[in-house]
Amino acid sequence: MITTPTPIANPTNTDIDTLKTRLKATWMDGNYDYFSRFMTASAVEFLDRLRVDPGTSLLDVACGSGQLALIAARKGAKVSGVDIATNAILAARDRAASEGLDVRFDEGDAEALPYEAASFDVVASLFGAMFAPRPQLVATEFLRVCRPGGRIAMGNWTPEGFIGQMFKTFARFIAPPGMPSPVLWGDESTVKERLEAHVSDLRLTRVIYQFSYPFSPADVVEFFRQNYGPTTRAFATLGAADQASLRKELVELWASHNKAGGRARTIVDAEYLEVVAVTRTANELEAARNDSLRDLSK
Repeated sequence: MITTPTPIANPTNTDIDTLKTRLKATWMDGNYDYFSRFMTASAVEFLDRLRVDPGTSLLDVACGSGQLALIAARKGAKVSGVDIATNAILAARDRAASEGLDVRFDEGDAEALPYEAASFDVVASLFGAMFAPRPQLVATEFLRVCRPGGRIAMGNWTPEGFIGQMFKTFARFIAPPGMPSPVLWGDESTVKERLEAHVSDLRLTRVIYQFSYPFSPADVVEFFRQNYGPTTRAFATLGAADQASLRKELVELWASHNKAGGRARTIVDAEYLEVVAVTRTANELEAARNDSLRDLSK
């Protein structure tokens, strides 16, 4: 029986430092650079819907090895990327250099972004910042570094979608880490609580991303185990019997959702919530400040 740890309501610096160290090690496990290359289609579609013009300043938060950032740079955007995993940032820099792309990649934390206020026209994160342990700090940082009238864009797996189901499978074997569930960023009401009061417009759209692999569901599970840090770390924490049981359940999950006709290919639809928020303009911010002052004076 797994005992779910109580979420840390008022974490100490030691609590957070310990958690962040563990999360960093998790995301440095496996080979995310190789893993993410099978998800390029979703990043292209996500960015296409944003219609990022050449010259737009864009920050890719929790950028991994530059999946979204590099696509934006190829479109002529002025791009920076930030991630907690050292090896991901090094891989991103290598990829940018190999293509001759001028992209800045920094090692850093989504909860304490190393940039000045109002630095970017677009602040984006695709399946990345949703995993930070203190979501309200993430929201605050996104709002801080995005310029007035700019856009915040996220792609977040939903609780009900395929990846949400996969996380539930893991939870039967491994206790959650005592932080809010990442897939709450894929819940409309939660996102509204975190962002709506601070933006002038908020658009939430459920989108289907299609995982497509040229190998069987069993090989997909092994691919995740070898290359996707959270899966790599999860298997490493289990004994042989639990590893076998977890692998069996994951193979069954992928197989039951597989839309491909034969066993040599796996195609699975996974739902995510696309979040696009427009930050308040300078005039709107000034009006909000004046309203607050009037309320205080009453």
